[in-house]
Amino acid sequence: MPIYKYKARNVEKGKVSRGNMVAFNESDVKNKLAKKNLAVLSLSETTHSIETKILLFINPIKAKDLVIFFRQFSVMITANVTIVESLVTLVDQTKNVTLQKLISEIAYEVDSGSLLSDAFAKRGSVFGEFYVNIIRSGETSGKLDEVLDYLADEIEKSYEMSAKIKNAMIYPAFIISGLVAVGIVMMVFVIPQLTDVLQETGTELPLSTKIVIAVAGFLEKYIIYVLIAGAGLGVAFRYFLKSTTGSRMFDYFKVQLPIFGKLFKLIYIVRFTRSLSTLLRGGVSITKSLEISAKVVENHVYKALIYKTLAEVSDGNSITSAFEGSKYMPNMVTHMMSIGERAGKLDDVLDTITDFYSKEVNNMLANLTTILEPLIMIVMAVGVGIMVAAVILPMYNLAGNF
Repeated sequence: MPIYKYKARNVEKGKVSRGNMVAFNESDVKNKLAKKNLAVLSLSETTHSIETKILLFINPIKAKDLVIFFRQFSVMITANVTIVESLVTLVDQTKNVTLQKLISEIAYEVDSGSLLSDAFAKRGSVFGEFYVNIIRSGETSGKLDEVLDYLADEIEKSYEMSAKIKNAMIYPAFIISGLVAVGIVMMVFVIPQLTDVLQETGTELPLSTKIVIAVAGFLEKYIIYVLIAGAGLGVAFRYFLKSTTGSRMFDYFKVQLPIFGKLFKLIYIVRFTRSLSTLLRGGVSITKSLEISAKVVENHVYKALIYKTLAEVSDGNSITSAFEGSKYMPNMVTHMMSIGERAGKLDDVLDTITDFYSKEVNNMLANLTTILEPLIMIVMAVGVGIMVAAVILPMYNLAGNF
């Protein structure tokens, strides 16, 4: 579906507005704008223009956009609105132009006879196997409305947990960034001026002062090269993390951390149990559900454990065989899953486990700032101590000699 750039005036208020819209043709754009009391002043198709490509690039589809999309989609399907009509309606209700274009393409393909799951599968970069298989199971069972409603609930819960994790990290990240920025400013602009006074006195300076003077002098002279080297190392580290070896090492490192290790473990357990429960409720087979859940977890340590479980299940063994004795899977999870498997209510048990550990994650996130405050204070104290020992004390002693 093409993208149009428009300029329109509000009929009542006379205010001029500009924007981009996905529509079938120019008449469709004019009709949509007319419903908003907007009279078209200029209109042009920009589907293949550089401006549109830049617009789509700077407006990626975010997790929040998908949460809203699936929630609205599930509500409309539950209300017995047809799939195509629901998708066409959502094109107008979606603010993100990239997602608008994506939904319109899916609507066109479904209207042309394609299955909804097949249209989603063609856009794997946005809708992974998790979404595709859940929707496909709903199409097969004839319960697409129920599946979409449950999927929307689970996506929303996952998004809320991710948002809480990000919010919890804002404070420590802000403090550390501020300390680094202040340290660089002190080293490059303030320390050189203070140390000039100390060096002119000709007195013997402490070792700590000499080290700080040397570092400050180096940064003052080579700050540009230091920044370039830092950026280069950052890019190299990012590429290293994208490699199989790098990502595997980093995933193992994360679950071994003193403070955050337990938090990461709980997060991965919640991802696993939530995705597995959602897939099983959607009618996906246990082997396929395990295979998809391993990818959803996004951690090599737990992915290897789940694939080992998949092999055990394929051989006819219990789903908990690989979990028993693993230090990455709590005994409670293993025991409860074993009970659920024997009772034929594994999906219900997984929901219970998910709710329990989700609360654990929320409690840890709520206390994270309290846990990190002593560490931040220690870092600040060390930084201030170095400055005092290297600069302030020598100047104080110098002043005392007069």
